[in-house]
Amino acid sequence: MARGFAAFLFRGNVVDLAVAVVIGAAAGSVITAFVKDIFAPTMGAIFGRHESVAHAKWSLRGNELQYGDFLSNLLSFLIVAIVVYFLVIVPVQKLAANEKLVPLDRDDRKCPECLSDIPRKARRCAFCTTAVDPLA
Repeated sequence: MARGFAAFLFRGNVVDLAVAVVIGAAAGSVITAFVKDIFAPTMGAIFGRHESVAHAKWSLRGNELQYGDFLSNLLSFLIVAIVVYFLVIVPVQKLAANEKLVPLDRDDRKCPECLSDIPRKARRCAFCTTAVDPLA
């Protein structure tokens, strides 16, 4: 049972996913800190507020609507989405568009029993194990 768990943990895609989650969380926290500590106070100074835009609120019949915090989180999300798009999606799409699919020059034939592709010199089908005459 321990061997199976270790094999699961050390498969390539599990380790890659773990690294991606850690890096994604770190990047998200850096972007959130940028918006909260740099962008929001700068916008507050530009619009003549003494506090950060993140602390902006609007009073409605005794209730405070804290729209500044919402706007800061929305901006953080948009920055993360833009970074992911331009650093992940666009390069992957360019690689996929540039990749040329080369057809295999295999000399296959159909199995008479199961109709799967088998090599021309095969004596037995790998799928249904039917004996076939090899073609030269």
